[in-house]
Amino acid sequence: MKASCIAAAFEQGQGILRLAPSWVPCDFSVPGRRLKLHPSDYYAFGPRRGGISERWMASTIPASDGGPSKEEGLSSVVFSGGSREERFLLRDAVAELKGRLIGEELWARHGGWPMFAKFFDNSGAIAFHIHHREECARMIGARGKSEAYFYPAQMNSHRGSFPYTFFGLTPGTTRDDVRGRLELFEKGDNNITELSCAYRLIPGTGWDVPAGLLHAPGSLCTYEPQIASDAFSMFQSVAANVPISGDLLWRGCPVSRRGDYDFLLDLVDWEGNLDDRYAEHHFMNNVPAIPAESALELGYTENWICWRSTAFSAKELTVLPGRSVHVREEAAYGLIVVQGHGKFGAWNVASPSSIRFGQLTEDELFVSAEAAKAGVAISNASDCEPLVILKHFGQGSPLAGAQ
Repeated sequence: MKASCIAAAFEQGQGILRLAPSWVPCDFSVPGRRLKLHPSDYYAFGPRRGGISERWMASTIPASDGGPSKEEGLSSVVFSGGSREERFLLRDAVAELKGRLIGEELWARHGGWPMFAKFFDNSGAIAFHIHHREECARMIGARGKSEAYFYPAQMNSHRGSFPYTFFGLTPGTTRDDVRGRLELFEKGDNNITELSCAYRLIPGTGWDVPAGLLHAPGSLCTYEPQIASDAFSMFQSVAANVPISGDLLWRGCPVSRRGDYDFLLDLVDWEGNLDDRYAEHHFMNNVPAIPAESALELGYTENWICWRSTAFSAKELTVLPGRSVHVREEAAYGLIVVQGHGKFGAWNVASPSSIRFGQLTEDELFVSAEAAKAGVAISNASDCEPLVILKHFGQGSPLAGAQ
């Protein structure tokens, strides 16, 4: 039944799958309320689970703290089969369709979809933390996790209480300096960001954050493509006046290494964190994917917005008002509509103004490798508003490593 349903959904969407919103709560941050959820629904999982501060997209991995659900964070495909609506996990569709869905190269290399994207939306800063490099991640049965940030103007009508992000460590910081702060974790505020530098966040720009680099994301609503992993360790004990559980300091450690500060310190890419040209090496301005002077002729503009990583990438596509275009890609991708309405292949698409928890939307799709390479017809139904789409890919951009 599942295989036939997956095949039927693939054919119904002409190689493009419709995805339902996947909401993830967090018990150590306060929602920024820019995810377009209805104001009554930010605590829909219950107050003890925390407020909803993330939406996961094109995800085939569950959230590491999924509560009683084993599927929290996983994306679901929506299929209208006859008189009833069917749902199944994108993870199952990838397993069934393999290279036909995600591309033969990605399937051969990873045996699955290797990335996901999220919006994370916090009213204040998130605690200073780190994601594992590959060697350390394998010790807990996970993948190393690099990620990237982009700050969509459409999701940032206000900037929250701290629109700055701490990245890396101040040059000259030592291993013993960091160890001293970690040893204070259970004794109060360890003030570890005193060892770092904060950078002001600018809507319409982004940052590359490879595995092993310490960071404390600021209060802009952030679009975050990343490797399909949720391995992390929190290094900061109090963030935005919210205490962080000691469990989160040790969550990313093998059971046998909990309490071992040397393991935590080995998570750190010391050369990368102490880089005295950090911004030059990690900040990302938009890079045109097509010549800007071609926009009026083609009917759209397209920019690389996350382009430094070799493992994943992202684009921003803007279809001009009233225009119909045909856009090809060389690889499969997930997408989210952040402004406007129109058609994307066989699907109506629209960026909602308000979403009730559990409600379907028309803003999220997954485009198969087959459909991407054939090209997709996209039309903007508005005469005055652009149709803006963010696209996340499971492979690096042509710019990766070149700038």
